[in-house]
Amino acid sequence: MHPMLNIAIRGARKGGDIIVRHLDRVQGLRIDTKQQNDFVTEVDRLAEGAIIDILLKAYPNHAILAEESGTHGSDEYQWVVDPLDGTTNFIHGFPQFAVSIALKHRGRLDQAVVYDPLRQELFTASRGEGALLNDRRIRVTQHPNLPGALLGTGFPFRELQHLDRYLAMLKALIEVTSGIRRAGSAALDLAYVACGRLDGFWEFGLKQWDIAAGALLILEAGGIVSDLEGGPGYLRSGNVVTGGPKVHKEILKTLEPFIAPNPNFSAV
Repeated sequence: MHPMLNIAIRGARKGGDIIVRHLDRVQGLRIDTKQQNDFVTEVDRLAEGAIIDILLKAYPNHAILAEESGTHGSDEYQWVVDPLDGTTNFIHGFPQFAVSIALKHRGRLDQAVVYDPLRQELFTASRGEGALLNDRRIRVTQHPNLPGALLGTGFPFRELQHLDRYLAMLKALIEVTSGIRRAGSAALDLAYVACGRLDGFWEFGLKQWDIAAGALLILEAGGIVSDLEGGPGYLRSGNVVTGGPKVHKEILKTLEPFIAPNPNFSAV
């Protein structure tokens, strides 16, 4: 195992332990609103602090991009940390949330961990080495098209001005697939694409820490990750389409009428 991945796993497990310890005390937690429908708890901050301590103890010169505390330092290595992806689920006791940690080297995704502390499921990937779930090799599905496919998505809850466009996309994909799931943790949704539980996924308006680890998992599991136009700018834009090669292509084709330069929709 790559030593940097091993450190990321240690940080993810520590963050997960903190989350689980507080799960039965949610009603007593301080909950702050960052913006509309976007919340942070003291558990997010405690888990993030513990993760960053572990990362910087091992690699004190590395940079950090973390959801709650922002950017720390500048280096060719940068850790991208979401200590609790699915905070709204956590607040309500809905059991779908995860710790997400990625490492970029000179801007390129290099290591990834997504950890579900309730199910004790550890998704990991190192660039060029494949993707694993609890040390078992995983692959995206080879579903040939959208009929019969199960997709994941997420509502644009932060930027409601895009809701109408999203609903049009949702309708178009509902009509040609076997189902759509919206579970509330993008990191886990992407991990589920990597291990074949979902055939594909799309969402827009995400943040880099929502996407980074899950994207590398999918790439190393044989899948495709792109922005809404099919390009590589998903970490920058926060707009992502992913799946096995054929499903990814079909999702893009279905969404194309709703992407600029269509005059009815402006670019996200």
